[in-house]
Amino acid sequence: MIIDVNVSLSRWPFRRLRLDDTAELVAFLRRRGVVQAWAGSFEALFHKDVAGVNERLADECRRRGEGILLPFGVVHPKYADWEEDLRRCLEVHRMPGIRLYPNYHGYGLEDPDFARLLGAAAERGLVVQLVLKMEDERTMHPLVRVPAVETAPLANLVAGIPGLRLVVLGGSRDGILQLAPSGASFDFSSLEGLEGVARLAEKIGVERILFGSHSPFFIWEAARLKVTEAGLDASRERAILAENARRLIEGRR
Repeated sequence: MIIDVNVSLSRWPFRRLRLDDTAELVAFLRRRGVVQAWAGSFEALFHKDVAGVNERLADECRRRGEGILLPFGVVHPKYADWEEDLRRCLEVHRMPGIRLYPNYHGYGLEDPDFARLLGAAAERGLVVQLVLKMEDERTMHPLVRVPAVETAPLANLVAGIPGLRLVVLGGSRDGILQLAPSGASFDFSSLEGLEGVARLAEKIGVERILFGSHSPFFIWEAARLKVTEAGLDASRERAILAENARRLIEGRR
């Protein structure tokens, strides 16, 4: 069984992706043993109508997700009505968490509004996914150059928010190690090199590593191969593939 904590629906605006149709993606994931996938929306990066993005995401997961897709809505803390968007994610769409894109939305992690959003999400028991990277800087469209997320403020910020369940997506090995004191969990979609998962587990522990493919932007099989070639024993592999994510979303440590 696999829980994939990092998939996205809708269309990437700069090129067509294999499996960017929801039904095809769901069928693909099911064939490979995925029992649950935490889904954001590519629309969340560029659309200003946050409420519309979240409504479409929730509807798509409900109608075409076949019980696999869990919607993770977007909240933009620099919009005046972000509190209402957060409320609707939980109370209207019954989302288990939110996914944030600070570099695409133009705010830093030192921003007081970002801190308020984390606190509000923690109070409501929502998982918060923080996306550090969607795309390698070298392949970005020349008119849409998105700066890297400066993560230095995060560790101290998270320490002051009790009950926060934070998942960092798309971090490099160095970035993950820098954020390790925060107590966050991490996917490995952007890890490069042989035995990357095994080396990361030695540094931060298996219990904080989650299976995240960044599909369909990245090739799903690459994420599965990273776990296979790590050479972990069966219990630690099961933890990464599903158990850590299930414990996190159920609010257990």
